[in-house]
Amino acid sequence: MSATPKPPTELPSDDDVRGVLAYNVRLLRVQRNWSQEDLAMECELDRTYISAVERSRWNVSLANIQKLAVALGTEPWRLLRPPNSDLTLKAR
Repeated sequence: MSATPKPPTELPSDDDVRGVLAYNVRLLRVQRNWSQEDLAMECELDRTYISAVERSRWNVSLANIQKLAVALGTEPWRLLRPPNSDLTLKAR
């Protein structure tokens, strides 16, 4: 029996795109109570690839961001949105 997935514990920096992607993928995966293997099967990717994404080790292609988003039931751009951002444009 595998361990219960745990959500990320630290927020990534808004300018760390790989960290933001890693945080969002892991958060959505854990919300579904999926293991990395479950997500990998849904995406048709290798489990070690999912692990590397969640540890910010890979520059992920747009095609794989799309696969992750579809599997996690979200829009691809949402995976790249910093967790503490808002979508309103601010005047400079």
